[in-house]
Amino acid sequence: MFYAILCEDVDNSLPLRQGARAAHLDRLQTLVDAGRLLVAGPHPALDTEDPGEAGFTGSLIIAEFDSLEAATAWADSDPYVDAGVFRRVVVKPYKRVLP
Repeated sequence: MFYAILCEDVDNSLPLRQGARAAHLDRLQTLVDAGRLLVAGPHPALDTEDPGEAGFTGSLIIAEFDSLEAATAWADSDPYVDAGVFRRVVVKPYKRVLP
């Protein structure tokens, strides 16, 4: 089943994100390689693809896991969590309807 991992950043998270970005992306790549990632990306702080120094306000990951517990455990061990990027992480079941 798919699960949505909704992450809310702490204020001024950009330097924290930059320090952990490579490890975060490497970890997401393992989901891609396994064919389990539907979508992943950040929420820009401004209405533009490149918010510059304004940074991001959070992230969304939708991926396939065996259970809610497995998805939560995966989210809890993200490098951005370890780096203090996220203020809050919510994991919810997600039902893909379209496309």
